[in-house]
Amino acid sequence: MIIEVPYYHQTHQEKEVFIHVFRNRMPLLLKGPTGSGKSRFVEYMAHQIEQKLITISCHEETSSTDLIGRFIIKGAETVWVDGPLTTAVREGAILYLDEVAEARPDVIVAIHSMTDHRRELFIDKLGERVKAHENFMLIASFNPGYQRGFKELKPSTRQRFVALSFDYPEPKIETEILINETGVDKEVAKKLVSIGGKIRNLTELGLTETVSTRLLVDAAKLIHSGLPKRLSCHVGIVEPLSDDAQTIESMKDLVDLMI
Repeated sequence: MIIEVPYYHQTHQEKEVFIHVFRNRMPLLLKGPTGSGKSRFVEYMAHQIEQKLITISCHEETSSTDLIGRFIIKGAETVWVDGPLTTAVREGAILYLDEVAEARPDVIVAIHSMTDHRRELFIDKLGERVKAHENFMLIASFNPGYQRGFKELKPSTRQRFVALSFDYPEPKIETEILINETGVDKEVAKKLVSIGGKIRNLTELGLTETVSTRLLVDAAKLIHSGLPKRLSCHVGIVEPLSDDAQTIESMKDLVDLMI
């Protein structure tokens, strides 16, 4: 079986940082806006160091039980089933908690002992302490600008991690990403990147989230498959950003002008 290597374009020295963090058995926190490459970076590095990757997309219902495990009824008996965190700790996999700030507070409590010198997991339902496998690595990500004041990590939690900041790439690199990800020609890629940059700078639109590299990739894929450019940008970039009719029309006008 041929395993496809995830495409990733380094923007600073994040690859080197990751390798050293992994070697030193330290937890890693990735900070940055939606669609800026955090998850792709983790996939790429897991492939580079040949480690199993377990990804959990956190949301407001994600609890410590979901991560650690639970008892289930199997036939006539009750059996324990490890959750993804316990599995990663035992096997030595990379556990990636995507948007960890979205999870319930008990999740943060559950991972505390994994983010310091102890590197052990306490399973209270079993009365068992599990020492982390040598290759276990905990990675978490969150968006510092999303719902500011409501979905933030406490300073005491953040200081348990080595942290990397992600942002949208500079235009030249973002253009290369679109070309490599979608096969779209260079001129189209450059126009899409220009549109993304323009909307990102229009702070008066009051967007909760701005144009991510992911949205630009989506639009480029649609264009490459034959959908008209303006329509691709409308449905791939503009519509996902807002539900406000006036804001949508303003962005559509901008797109039409630049296309």
